[in-house]
Amino acid sequence: MTTQEYKPRFGHDMRIKKPGAKVVRTAAHECARPDCSKEGTHQVPKSRENTNEHFWFCLEHARAHNESWDYFSGMSETEIAQFRVDALTGHRPTWPMGKRGARARTGQYQMQDRYRVVDDEAEKPAVRRPERTLTRPQLVALEMLNLDASATLDQIKARYKELVKRFHPDANGGDRGAEERLKRVIQAYGVLRASGVAR
Repeated sequence: MTTQEYKPRFGHDMRIKKPGAKVVRTAAHECARPDCSKEGTHQVPKSRENTNEHFWFCLEHARAHNESWDYFSGMSETEIAQFRVDALTGHRPTWPMGKRGARARTGQYQMQDRYRVVDDEAEKPAVRRPERTLTRPQLVALEMLNLDASATLDQIKARYKELVKRFHPDANGGDRGAEERLKRVIQAYGVLRASGVAR
C-alpha cells in the first residue's frame, strides 16, 4: 500500500502539526511530593482562591491529591449554596431586565428603553373588549339562551351546558317539548359558534 504525498491545495501547507516537525518539550518539573523523585507531569491548583498557581505532581501523586482535595473545605453551607447558584451563569454577573435593572447599570451598558419595551413599571393599558355589533340571527340566538348582547364567551358556554342538561330527554322522561327546546338551544349555539361569537 502506497501513501500519497500531501499536496497543499493553494500552495501553502496550512496543517497545524506538519509531518517531521519537532515537538518542543518544556522544562521538566520534579514531583512536588518531597519523598518522590519522579517527573512532575500533571498540574494541580495550589488553592481554591488562586487557581493560577500550580503544584507539579507525578501521575500517582496527582491522583492522590485530587482524591483528597475538597474544593469546598472552609466554606459555610450558605457560601456553597451561593456558589451553586453563581455556577448557573458561569460566575459572571447578571442584571435584571426592565427599568430597575437599567437604573442599576451604568456607563456603556446602560439600556435606554425609549419605547418602554422591557419597562416593568410602565403603565399597562386597560384591556378593552372590542365592541361587537351583532346581527339579528345572533341576537335571536342569545335570546334563545336567555342572555343579553353583552354576554361573554364563558357565559355563553356555561348557559349552553346548563340548558343542554336541563332539556336533555333523559332528564325529562322523554318529554317531546323538552326535546324540541333542546334542538333550538343546540341550533342557537351553532349560530353563535359559526358567527364567531362563541369561539
